[in-house]
Amino acid sequence: MANPGASTTIKRKPDIQHANPMAQTLLAKLDYDQLTNCMRCGFCLPACPTFRETGLEPESPRGRIALMKAVADGLMDPDQAFQDQMNHCLGCRACEPACPADVKYGQLIEQARDAIEDHAEHSAPIKGIRKLMFKGVFPHQNRLKWLGRSLALYQKSGLRKIARGTGIMKLFPKHLREMEQILPDATGKGVVERLGTVYPAKGEKVARVALFRGCIMDVMFADTNVNTVKLLSEAGFEVVIPETQVCCGALHAHSGEMDQARDLARVNVKAFREAGVEYIVSNAGGCGALLVEYDHLLSGDPEYRELGEWFAPRVVDVSKLLVEKGRIPEFAEADAAAAAAPVTITYQDSCHLRNVMKSSTAPRELMNQVTGAHFCEMKDSDRCCGSAGIYNVTQPEMAGQILEHKMEHANATNARYLLTSNPGCLLQMKHGIEKHGAKDRMEAMHIVDYLYERIGEKDGR
Repeated sequence: MANPGASTTIKRKPDIQHANPMAQTLLAKLDYDQLTNCMRCGFCLPACPTFRETGLEPESPRGRIALMKAVADGLMDPDQAFQDQMNHCLGCRACEPACPADVKYGQLIEQARDAIEDHAEHSAPIKGIRKLMFKGVFPHQNRLKWLGRSLALYQKSGLRKIARGTGIMKLFPKHLREMEQILPDATGKGVVERLGTVYPAKGEKVARVALFRGCIMDVMFADTNVNTVKLLSEAGFEVVIPETQVCCGALHAHSGEMDQARDLARVNVKAFREAGVEYIVSNAGGCGALLVEYDHLLSGDPEYRELGEWFAPRVVDVSKLLVEKGRIPEFAEADAAAAAAPVTITYQDSCHLRNVMKSSTAPRELMNQVTGAHFCEMKDSDRCCGSAGIYNVTQPEMAGQILEHKMEHANATNARYLLTSNPGCLLQMKHGIEKHGAKDRMEAMHIVDYLYERIGEKDGR
């Protein structure tokens, strides 16, 4: 049913020839219909983390949309302050569920960043790093494996101890030093190398599904990928892992590299279409949020539009698939019988899982089924933790402020385990636990790892 608050009239873009090249690009790339759909009601303000932190109108979705429209209409030039505001947005998209006009703010902020990046004047080091990572590493699985092996060598050979002991790490900014300390063990052996490309269902098969393994996930969180496959198998799913899949393109899209994101999407829709599956399973909310919008991403490509439309509705978060279609195994805390009280667990929502993939109840249903565990809802669990892809690297001050509020609420739960459904959120919460000196009493885990470790009788394959 159509949203009564949303306009159905297609607005014509202003017939303006901007003298400023970036303004002209913004006019060309921004969805003007979405810009004018904003009713300026302000419902988005209390949902926006940067507005909540600053109280400033330009730090809100409404304010940023007004800035975009002002540039498109020729009322202002996109100066450095404009660009900074576009980059200060976390992209958590908490504003979208709050919006009565159904404004696609996430798409607007990505279009704005894409236009800005077309004219960006980065320093030589930043330009080199962007080119290396976005073009040279993320799209290539073999290079990611090499990166994983190199990181594993650094972590396990003693090089890390030498780097810390000699003070080399002090050459890096404080927030990067802190992140290095909580990085999980890397590997060059991903889920395919460990389990193969097809993993059978346990018992009667419910459905044939495919795992989206991701890029960073399969290097830094390969155990989670493996546990995802095995958990799905326990629930009755045959799992396929297409070898030709690549990075989802989310980091590219968030960083103004939309053409590269589309190139990656084209590879993925072909790979999964050929796999012959009913569902495409994501265990990372950040990846899943872009995957479910491949239909929009490829809507302007006549050759791939139909594949994008086939792909997007089949994407589902692992928790939701387990709850809605799977045979849920029995979960139990190992020490439940001996414990005087249930083990307390809590949950931090992945913004993209909740706000874009619309999945927030399924993880909670699964946690409430763990015998010997007590689920305690954390205050503002639906608020962003400050990770937001690589936001905590590019905007450490704001990310740190947001994390402090998050840790206040996490500590108040007295939880033994703080669970989440996204690798970026997981690292951010580990960072918060480390900063607050709470690692002896609280552990951050991916919900898949927590659940799989608590299955009573697992298949030993």
